[in-house]
Amino acid sequence: MRILLTGAAGFIGFHTAKALLERGDEVLGVDNLNSYYPPSLKEARLTQLEPYKGFLFQRADIADREALLGGLKNKQLDAIVHLAAQAGVRYSLDHPFEYADANLVGHLTMLELARAQEGLKHFVYASSSSVYGGNTKLPFSEDDAVDRPVSLYAATKRSCELMSHTYAHLYGIPQTGLRFFTVYGPWGRPDMAYWTFTRDILEGTPIRVFNGGDMARDFTYIDDIVEGVIAVLDGPPEGKEPHRIYNIGNNKPEQLTDFIALIENLTGRTAEKIMEPMQPGDVQATYADITAINRDFGFKPRTLLSEGLPKFVEWYRAYNG
Repeated sequence: MRILLTGAAGFIGFHTAKALLERGDEVLGVDNLNSYYPPSLKEARLTQLEPYKGFLFQRADIADREALLGGLKNKQLDAIVHLAAQAGVRYSLDHPFEYADANLVGHLTMLELARAQEGLKHFVYASSSSVYGGNTKLPFSEDDAVDRPVSLYAATKRSCELMSHTYAHLYGIPQTGLRFFTVYGPWGRPDMAYWTFTRDILEGTPIRVFNGGDMARDFTYIDDIVEGVIAVLDGPPEGKEPHRIYNIGNNKPEQLTDFIALIENLTGRTAEKIMEPMQPGDVQATYADITAINRDFGFKPRTLLSEGLPKFVEWYRAYNG
């Protein structure tokens, strides 16, 4: 297949592109290499993809609709995997317009690109577990109400789901949204807790522990995520309104205190902890009900945190010397 993949220099995008290339697909990667975290990490990921003969890269901003539609609408694409977005809950508190541009305008631009593609087989896009907001019913199910987001980031992701539903209804574009749950692993994101805790503990810097450590996350290893993304990509929805949404997570939330203890054990150092209250826009726990994606695609994560986190720490040490 010839696949357009946005966010190709990002964490999930890089790993997904690599897996697609290794199975023989052609991948046209798009990314704007913004400075939300160091572009050097994004460039290093791209360097890993350059040797594949089926890989082409275009530096572009998905919110620049004239440039993107003008440059890509005539490409003959079989599928689009839209993973580019402005991520981060806390960052959205101070940079709201970056989320409106990247997540709202960017998603709409990609939908218009998909609309212009004759014979497009599937449009797969990234949503987020954050759409569940402050829901206290666990695990989170796709049938749960998601009309009360607690962060602008979550609101934009829910808006993307609604736009996709509309385009599936109006134009019959086969689409699948994936609500990712706390993805981690090698080549990960420097703004995520697994990275910042590992860095600070190794450097002897105090770590900030929110809500007194009473938090839980459904940490999901990157290899499991990529396997699920590709399985979904290969099975587009059918019907009058071909749009569906799946949770994609580990289905096993981990306590924050246990998570920190595991990093301490892996680094051989004890963290100095600064206890802080819950941050605005944050939630106490995430927990994915993966019944639907397991039923339809056999998705079943295999990587325990005790197996995946050592791989990240090993990679982190090597990458940072």
